[in-house]
Amino acid sequence: MSTISAVILAGGKARRMEGRDKGLQVLYGKPLIEYMIERLRPQITNISINANRNQAAYAKFGFPVFADELADFQGPLSGMLSGLEKAKADFVLFTPCDSPFFPKNLLEKLKSALENDRTLIAYACDEEREHPTFCLMSVELKKALRTYLASGERRLLQFMRENKGIPVKFTTNEGRFTNVNSLEDLR
Repeated sequence: MSTISAVILAGGKARRMEGRDKGLQVLYGKPLIEYMIERLRPQITNISINANRNQAAYAKFGFPVFADELADFQGPLSGMLSGLEKAKADFVLFTPCDSPFFPKNLLEKLKSALENDRTLIAYACDEEREHPTFCLMSVELKKALRTYLASGERRLLQFMRENKGIPVKFTTNEGRFTNVNSLEDLR
């Protein structure tokens, strides 16, 4: 495998968070985005943040910040397309902004799966379900993703399955993919 960069997806509307920007919400004294950065930094140095609002607040964390190319908050795949388009690497590791306890070996396991299975997408799963916003994706898929989004589709797992994406299982001992979706979750 060649080069890899990372993108933290913080571009959503956060409807279940009463419209508050999820990545900037505070959990135990720190914004959620800070937890994500702290977990990613030992795994990869080339990190950027996809945010459609509050870009100045995200820029304070010291990483490049960019918005979706597509208008109207079209979901995580829109942020992923923008990340693939901006990447100067061969692969992009994507994470959401609201899952502060994800595995510290995320990149290592996803990268190993891609190399072993010779596919262009690997995404995380645990004992309970799939977590496709945690994925390692080749920039070779940007044309396919652009076409998929242009067709009106937004389903993340469907895109990954159509492009031979493989799930990579993580145990709860490695980390948890629990995400903070609401103000109640923060409490």
